[in-house]
Amino acid sequence: MITRRSALMGAASAATAAFLASAPARATEKASDGLTPATTVGDLPRVKGKLVTPPHVMAHDQVAKGGPKIVEFKMTVQEKKVVVDDQGTEFQAMTYEGSMPGPTMVVHEGDYLELTLVNPETNTMPHNIDFHASTGALGGGGLTLINPGEQTVLRFKAFRPGVFIYHCAPTGMVPWHVVSGMSGAVLVLPRDGLKDGDGKPLKYDRIYTIGEFDLYIPRDEDGNYRTYDSPGESYSDTLDVMRGLIPTHVVFNGKVGALTGEGAMTAKVGETVLFIHSCANRDSRPHLIGGHGDWVWENGKFANAPQKDQETWFVRGGSAAAAIYTFRQPGIYAYVNHNLIEAAELGATGHVKVEGDWDNDLMMQVSAPGPISA
Repeated sequence: MITRRSALMGAASAATAAFLASAPARATEKASDGLTPATTVGDLPRVKGKLVTPPHVMAHDQVAKGGPKIVEFKMTVQEKKVVVDDQGTEFQAMTYEGSMPGPTMVVHEGDYLELTLVNPETNTMPHNIDFHASTGALGGGGLTLINPGEQTVLRFKAFRPGVFIYHCAPTGMVPWHVVSGMSGAVLVLPRDGLKDGDGKPLKYDRIYTIGEFDLYIPRDEDGNYRTYDSPGESYSDTLDVMRGLIPTHVVFNGKVGALTGEGAMTAKVGETVLFIHSCANRDSRPHLIGGHGDWVWENGKFANAPQKDQETWFVRGGSAAAAIYTFRQPGIYAYVNHNLIEAAELGATGHVKVEGDWDNDLMMQVSAPGPISA
């Protein structure tokens, strides 16, 4: 059943596509914000962005070299089954490039992001992409809707620095596609790099992306999780669970424990790490147990001064946040959603393994556990 809101979104998508189809072709596309030299976009240099699987982030310069450019990306939609917990629970996922979240794309302020989106003929659903970093009706969703066996190319100017989410938004099925795995992040760095509230440069040695997902997996009459052979087969049952607004799992990067054990993030004492945390649907409250947010862009937008020395920060559903921390002690740090029920019971926990020497001045055990003395 298509809701009135879904119908309105579908009408907006169709209207946007029709408007652009009827618009006259532009022989030249001039930059207009002062970030790009007065030249046609087609004259700008092109580079290919090499995407990697999260939590890792593609190689990039923290400070831009040279002028604006067109950064080309290619992503393929994959519909596939994934296992989401240690009990072997299967989930009929829909993904960008096979991962939850999709790969993080990195450009600099004033660059153009150009994406080739591919929907293989082996898929069963229409898909598209809505970039929160872009400017234009539906974030490109109305221009990128493709059926199985099709591909499309979208380009937009990334002139707002920050971290932003992207997600699938097909007519009538937006929430289902989003909670089925179809979201990721775009990092738009200022051309001169990140800065603190006083304008001093901030650098990082490592960068990780944490994508938080609320999953709604149907159960049978005996309470066992159901399995399905295709996304379409799971739709009706999944919609019933989604409407209850109670997730069966809340996970980082697609699975309970995806960022623990061999999948844990790593660092060394003295290294500075930038964490990107994206939430396409629900709010979250990231907390690094034993650490802090030295600098936090809670709204994810680098034009705003970062907050300092945060213990826990807030990520609004439909957005991404960025936080920097310099590790000062070795050990295994838990990175959690500090709704601790969701962290401990539903899966929203990751680890950062940090190597280095212990500093007793920062913390030490004064006496070992023993009998209570008089």
